[in-house]
Amino acid sequence: MSVLLKAKIAEVFDEPGCDKNVGKSEKERKKGCTKQLNPGAAAGGCAFDGAKIALQPIADVAHLVHGPIACEGNSWDNRHSASSGSQLYRTGFTTDINELDVIYGGEKRLFKSIREIIEKYDPPAVFVYQTCVTALVGDDIEAVCQRATEKFGKPIIPVNAPGFAGPKNLGNKLGAEALLDYVIGTREPAFTTPYDINIIGEYNLVGELWQVKPLLDALGIRVLACIAGDGRYLEVATAHRAKVNMMVCSKSMINIATKMEQRWGIPYFEGSFYGIGDMSDTLRQIAKLLVQTGAPADLLDRTERLIEVEEARAWKRIAQYKVRLTGKRVLLITGGVKSWSVVAALQEGGMEIVGTSVKKSTKEDKEKIKEIMGEGADAHMIDDMTPREMYAMLRDARADIMLSGGRSQFVALKARMPWLDINQERHHPYAGYEGMVELVQEIDRAIFNPVWQQVRIPAPWGDDGETLGPMTPPFHAALTGVAAKAMGLEPEEVPA
Repeated sequence: MSVLLKAKIAEVFDEPGCDKNVGKSEKERKKGCTKQLNPGAAAGGCAFDGAKIALQPIADVAHLVHGPIACEGNSWDNRHSASSGSQLYRTGFTTDINELDVIYGGEKRLFKSIREIIEKYDPPAVFVYQTCVTALVGDDIEAVCQRATEKFGKPIIPVNAPGFAGPKNLGNKLGAEALLDYVIGTREPAFTTPYDINIIGEYNLVGELWQVKPLLDALGIRVLACIAGDGRYLEVATAHRAKVNMMVCSKSMINIATKMEQRWGIPYFEGSFYGIGDMSDTLRQIAKLLVQTGAPADLLDRTERLIEVEEARAWKRIAQYKVRLTGKRVLLITGGVKSWSVVAALQEGGMEIVGTSVKKSTKEDKEKIKEIMGEGADAHMIDDMTPREMYAMLRDARADIMLSGGRSQFVALKARMPWLDINQERHHPYAGYEGMVELVQEIDRAIFNPVWQQVRIPAPWGDDGETLGPMTPPFHAALTGVAAKAMGLEPEEVPA
């Protein structure tokens, strides 16, 4: 690991925005926030993966991975971040180094790749990502990027976050450091207003930013830069002129918010777009900070009027689902900001949380869970749950549905219980008032899907009524038709 990278990691671990980190001794702080990865273990992603997913939503730049082609293949499009304009970010660029590059070095190949991208696509900037192999052979991507910047007259940004540096969360912060070192503050906006804000740690998954932006537009609040969802290079470069920063996911990019406060005096707060109450609180907090930094005081009144209208509209649409969902038990296996923000949203829908994962949550996230769930919250916070424990909980019907990422879905399906994707791979946006209505609608659709009644029917070939396995929906459909009549049964006589 290079001296520069070691120094950068030490700087990232000294995080004033994290109360837990501030309370550590200097020796403990050097160890970082998580244990080091074992070679060959995925452990939820590496530092390169974290940096790539944090910056790739900046849509109009070329993201060039300097390393083996598999690094780009494994990291491409693993979040459904949407763009309202340029689609360049969806093109996979890699230097595709080979054995000879490992022996002789891959710096010349990197420079040629940058030149080819600029000649073919002419992006406003190129982000170059370091990987394990090229870092181990000693390729100096900072020097190559500096030379390419001088040669081509475009910003070529080095992102020095090789996978072996640590876990995905560290990579998020190293990606953020690249923005702080080379991008933010390098351009001036055409104009500024008292209503300019930045949204940090929001990735516009499935277009969630677009569910919130109309609310801000209605109040005259301008998103100067979103880092990084639906982002543009020039917008990020001018982000230092915003009046307020909103932090959506503190675990990924808190260093941007704290350092922008230190350098340019921009106040920040952490908020959530999930749930009716949290969305309203976020709008109030934005309005309050903008007024404190010079916006007209009538913004507060306009915000309250907007909240009143939007809340009434959302509650009216949720009412029909709440009757059916009240008392339904939810197992929430996620992490970070969703470990508390989604809890509030589910409770607003009348559901009960039987467990929420806090494995990837910060101390502040856990405190918010306790605040939302009240007495007994500790019993519902799960630090680490094995697939076997998830299966047992669902099989014993201690939960009616599991909300998690795609990797856990097969546990729920094996237990023949409903499951809904809540992580970054999902295909439905759940932010803002509109997103809350959609979340409740999707949960209702999952729980009351008739397929669950079918797959729980005992198999007809069981010995003395013993269930040998689930009956698949196609088999059951056949049984209730021709096969049922062949057995002397009418379709309605088939046991449910």
